[in-house]
Amino acid sequence: MRQQNARRGLWFFGIYLVLYIGFVLVNAFAPSLMERTPIAGLNVAILSGFGLILAAFLMAMVYGFICIDEDAADKREDKS
Repeated sequence: MRQQNARRGLWFFGIYLVLYIGFVLVNAFAPSLMERTPIAGLNVAILSGFGLILAAFLMAMVYGFICIDEDAADKREDKS
């Protein structure tokens, strides 16, 4: 079970890495895009940075929920 959880963790890391690389590449090669202010005077760089933080938090919550669910199921099976 731990190996499966580690594999899922690597998948989540890979997804976040792709998001982060996209953020860095847009900042490096299209800085004018990041200067736009679509919402309340906040530029795209700030909004996407907060989006990355939110994505990391949500992925951590999903990962934790998945792992707790399976660990609880394993403990129930062990007691039977």
